[in-house]
Amino acid sequence: MSNPLATLSTVGSGSYAPEDVHFLLQRVQMSFTTVEEKELLIQTNRKHYSEMISFEQAPTDVHKGLYTHALARNGARMASNVQSLALALSAAYTGPSIALVSFVRAGVPLGVLLRRALVEMGRDTHHYGVSIIRDRGIDMVALEAIIQLHGAEKIAFVDGWTGKGAISDELKRTLDDDKRFPEEPRLVVLADPCGRAWLAGSAEDWIIPSGILGATVSGLVSRTIWPTQGGLHGCVTYDHLPKHDVTREFIDKIEAERGALGEVYPATPWTNEQRLELQASADDVVSSLATRFGIFNLNRVKPGIAEATRAVLRRVPDHVLVRDSNDSDVQLLMHLTDRAGVTVEEAGADLGPYRAATITRSPI
Repeated sequence: MSNPLATLSTVGSGSYAPEDVHFLLQRVQMSFTTVEEKELLIQTNRKHYSEMISFEQAPTDVHKGLYTHALARNGARMASNVQSLALALSAAYTGPSIALVSFVRAGVPLGVLLRRALVEMGRDTHHYGVSIIRDRGIDMVALEAIIQLHGAEKIAFVDGWTGKGAISDELKRTLDDDKRFPEEPRLVVLADPCGRAWLAGSAEDWIIPSGILGATVSGLVSRTIWPTQGGLHGCVTYDHLPKHDVTREFIDKIEAERGALGEVYPATPWTNEQRLELQASADDVVSSLATRFGIFNLNRVKPGIAEATRAVLRRVPDHVLVRDSNDSDVQLLMHLTDRAGVTVEEAGADLGPYRAATITRSPI
């Protein structure tokens, strides 16, 4: 059978090792949009966020230091989660091969680590980075090529975490009428505070080290871009960031931590009772924040440490809330808000399962 991927022009593996991932993204050339201009265009419905990209600044020394601290603090936890998830995947996929389909960018570091763990377990595992865009769905050009090569039944979708479930809902919506996939798509994440994934390392909202850097821990590719001319979804490669790139160093660090682990037990999917409890708790927080701040478009509510942090970096925040401002897991967020001149509110138990949340700017 001919390889359907051979006909696709892609960015390859970015700055990852070639065997670690194949990004099914086309390289695009486009002018950068400032964060402020992007926010205005999004909020006035003149452009979708996926039609623009901002220039990604190199992380500051403080940012790098906080990443290093998070890696030292939570690297072993991430390694344990990777092993636990890999064991569960190996048991769930009984055929000879597994195809990991990671969502760019947050899912890719986890996908790389899962592939390595599964290969170590003797499984024939292939890993792809694909785009999924809120309101527009998964890149079906990329997904169909993977299905042709491996079969839909071999696919596990991978993301870093869930916030309020927007991407898991988008995945389900996109595949809803596709009988090749189960009714609940097999989405694997590290942290699932809203109970929307099929398989998760835990329900806790914790600081995932790869979640607090952007391109420099994700192969030097940008967030994905909607293809106005059709074909594969696109990305920009950040050629100004190689000297700050820790993509391979990060993988090697977590791999070393995984090699030092004792016995690890396989992760198990949520029971229906657990899932409903998690979803209700998360939905209550989002609903109460929307009511408090008079929000009608829930896309403005970004709960969870990683989502709250990305919103401060890539959007214009109106409000930032944390459960506890002294929590070491929110110190990067505190640093970024301080730099941006944004006041942080300590909300305590009002944030439910979340350690932080950002509310993006309201429409003009």
